[in-house]
Amino acid sequence: MKTKSLTIILIFIATLGCKNGTKTEAISTADNLELILNNGEKWIANKETHIGMHRMDSILKNNRTSDGNLLGDALSKETSYIIKSCDMKGEAHDQLHVVLVPILEEITEIKDVKNASELKQKTSTLKNLIATYFDYFKYN
Repeated sequence: MKTKSLTIILIFIATLGCKNGTKTEAISTADNLELILNNGEKWIANKETHIGMHRMDSILKNNRTSDGNLLGDALSKETSYIIKSCDMKGEAHDQLHVVLVPILEEITEIKDVKNASELKQKTSTLKNLIATYFDYFKYN
């Protein structure tokens, strides 16, 4: 229950934090859209989003802790940076939410992990989600 509530709050913050004219559509868009490329090309992300995603990737690659809460807090700091700095618009913004919402959910779950094997599985899932971001987005 705690995890679901926190996830809903994070999604709500992500939706409000983005400076996009279609804020109210972001959650339903993330739920209803399939992640696609931009006519065969990667979407253009804003600089801060790209930096934040690189930092999360680095945190996961260099992680030596088995404390899910500690790891989750470090990752949440980066998602907060991304959300606060979001100025993407249009389809690129909507596609970002398709990737970002599952990342936020996974980080929320990581914070509640109590054993090393589950944390390893969750971080593996999160690494894959972040890799997906880099498969579909770039910064010019």
